[in-house]
Amino acid sequence: MNILDERFLSAKQIQGEYLGNLTQTQDTRRTGNGQTFGDILGRMQNEAVKELKFSKHATDRLATRDINLDDSQLNRLQEGIAKAGMKGIKESLMIMDKLAFIVNVPS
Repeated sequence: MNILDERFLSAKQIQGEYLGNLTQTQDTRRTGNGQTFGDILGRMQNEAVKELKFSKHATDRLATRDINLDDSQLNRLQEGIAKAGMKGIKESLMIMDKLAFIVNVPS
């Protein structure tokens, strides 16, 4: 339908003006600051993984048993904690290389 009188907007023009582009998928929709949902989720997961902390008790146990974790073991432990957090797990027993860790995922 062609409208010759330019005073009236077409249905498509109104849709674009008021509704925006509704064909975007959820992953590509941008927030007010230009980030996608995937960007925000990835940043949150990375921040959660960076905050791996051992309690004083756990640190003492590792020291008394002469257990030293190398970087690859710490990375694997962090990945396991991130996976548990994504599944909503609060506490977990993680076994890695004949070592057992009781992990409180939120903290």
